[in-house]
Amino acid sequence: MDSRKAIQLNLDMADFVGMAYLQDLTDAELFHRPCDGGNHIAWQLGHLIVSEHELIEKVCPGTMPALPAGFAAKYTKATAASNKPADFDTKAALISAFRIQREGTLKNLAKQSDTDLDQLTGLDYAPTIGGLFSMMGSHWMMHGGQWAIIRRQLGRPPLF
Repeated sequence: MDSRKAIQLNLDMADFVGMAYLQDLTDAELFHRPCDGGNHIAWQLGHLIVSEHELIEKVCPGTMPALPAGFAAKYTKATAASNKPADFDTKAALISAFRIQREGTLKNLAKQSDTDLDQLTGLDYAPTIGGLFSMMGSHWMMHGGQWAIIRRQLGRPPLF
């Protein structure tokens, strides 16, 4: 298996787990916080989408699909404290935006050579382009751990 396929498997698994955690949650439940000071899922989803867009754009400039107008401004550190549904997108809109961005990520991943994947990014948390692509899945899984807690707090059974 080549490195692009391995990275794609990581992204696919994160997608599978993340979507399973979200499947039966309502828009209102996306605003449940795992603890005081923890971020609700509605904000986390937007944060993940914006992060993926911006990070892939960093290493593949001008290649990612545009985010919806005003999208990134809704999902900053400053907006994380808001509990107002009107400040954020619906679950359906967030998943749609995710799918569009992930398609862009996968298209960019497929274009990378082994040499490209070894290129340095200047980021300490993802020092190579291959590491940055791989981090997209890890980032989703890290937040998915928080969603597992929220699901249990909402009375949902464990999925995995």
